[in-house]
Amino acid sequence: MFNNSIARRLLSMLLLVTVLLLPGLPLSAQDSLADAAAALAGSMAEYTVSESDVSFSNEGQAIMATLALPDGDGPFPVALLLHGFTGARHELPVVGTDDTMFSRAARWLGERGVASLRIDFRGSGESEGAWEDTTFSGQIADAIAALDYLETVDSVDSANMSIIGLSQGGLVGAAAAGRDMRVSNLVLWSAVSNPVMSYGILLGYDTLLTGVAAGDEALSITLPWGAEIGLKGPFFEDIFLVDPVAEVASYGGPLLAIVGSRDTTVTPMPHAGQVFLDYHEGAEALVVLDGDHIFDVLVGDVTAVIDEALAYSLAWLQAN
Repeated sequence: MFNNSIARRLLSMLLLVTVLLLPGLPLSAQDSLADAAAALAGSMAEYTVSESDVSFSNEGQAIMATLALPDGDGPFPVALLLHGFTGARHELPVVGTDDTMFSRAARWLGERGVASLRIDFRGSGESEGAWEDTTFSGQIADAIAALDYLETVDSVDSANMSIIGLSQGGLVGAAAAGRDMRVSNLVLWSAVSNPVMSYGILLGYDTLLTGVAAGDEALSITLPWGAEIGLKGPFFEDIFLVDPVAEVASYGGPLLAIVGSRDTTVTPMPHAGQVFLDYHEGAEALVVLDGDHIFDVLVGDVTAVIDEALAYSLAWLQAN
């Protein structure tokens, strides 16, 4: 939970946190994004939050999701939370707490008046579909289907729908925002900007080339952390065909990229985050935190970095 010690840490670390504020950012000189984030870090909850599991479909397959709503009179602005590669909506335990990364995000946003929907992409978590059939294109379609679903929820403001995407979820979020004008705000956490480089490092460049030729035969892969997965040719084809930086160039709304200076998964940072801003026009900012790819949630008894990411994210949503 946020507290005054986190607020003091934010204030004391302003010199260690790089914030690039570019033209069009609607914050006064007296109230910078960093100041707003520090103020939010010490803020008290304004709402209680209720969660419910929901489902909707895309291409005939059910997508499972968790809708978090502030208890009060809506409609509320809403953020679509998109998980990363091999992840799920309940992924990444925040060590030392009872939270996962996205349950913590959903609760904290909800306590301050922002609803959220966190989804399992098809083939992931509890959603229908086979993991081996995962592709960037399929996940982008799932994200757009989630926006369709949110338009049917009376308690959310369908004119104020944002995306917060982590890692591959950031790639997906960038593409969805570029393709769907309903996205009013985009926040990228450690987002993949160069798929060939990021997945070449993660899976091996030889694997990428073998995968492209795999067709409908699932290629068996051992991930660096020991997990065994299978992926078919279309996943590898999308690595070369889907360009999140080109996609975000079609998005004219506000864009915030938050990256960790110790990220060795999407690298080099902050350059891999900055490139999104270089090809985007409009209100935008880059925040560089002293954290790893997943903002240190697995470090243990350390929540400062993920909490900073949340404070900056909400400050950005409120400012825009």
